[in-house]
Amino acid sequence: MGKIFVVGIGPGGMEDMTPRAKNAIENSDIIIGYSTYIDLIKDCFQGKQFISSGMTREVERCTLVLEKALEGNTISLVSSGDSGIYGMAGIMLEIANKSQEKVEVEVIPGITAATAAAAVLGAPLMHDFAVISLSDLMTPWELIQKRLEYAAAGDFVTCLYNPKSKNRSEYIGIARDIMLKSRKENTPVGLVRNAGRQNETHTITTLAQMLEHEIDMFTVVIIGNSQTYIENGKIITPRGYKI
Repeated sequence: MGKIFVVGIGPGGMEDMTPRAKNAIENSDIIIGYSTYIDLIKDCFQGKQFISSGMTREVERCTLVLEKALEGNTISLVSSGDSGIYGMAGIMLEIANKSQEKVEVEVIPGITAATAAAAVLGAPLMHDFAVISLSDLMTPWELIQKRLEYAAAGDFVTCLYNPKSKNRSEYIGIARDIMLKSRKENTPVGLVRNAGRQNETHTITTLAQMLEHEIDMFTVVIIGNSQTYIENGKIITPRGYKI
């Protein structure tokens, strides 16, 4: 019987991959994942067998992982960021449980896009925060809007994943307008594109002006709460320490 590692490889660069994640991949016979994530790591693990597939093929990918493990292989199923946050850990565990095969599945955590982006911007996530994906592939848009409304009303720092695509160009504007119902126009906003990867860029702006800047599927958007401020080129959300 083989073993399955579900590995969070971090945002993309090897310097942000944990030693535990590296060890899992190095000790695996086969590495399987979404083609973009495989491309990020394949040159760093020479001699390994890699199998990649496209988007929306997660169930098929996990089924293949299980099949290969049952053949006696040790498999690393890779996700960017953390494997248990918008990653492959949940679906892999569901498929393994449904199969009723007694194969070991170990989840390996990783640095998320949110924390990687926050580090670039300064310290915007120092207090309670919410992470919301604007992709409606898995979640109805009406429910996403409700989550945005509650996050705004609750004064959570809000991190947006998948903010804009060719088919969802208007969602980020709607999200901004929802936030403006509870936040001031000068609320700090950080935009980090390709966080932790080559060609990383970032912009610090405000809630009123954020749509004037480039935002796409590679961008993480962090919207501050009522206490967040900008100083010396960094976004800071105070936690309440007395200085």
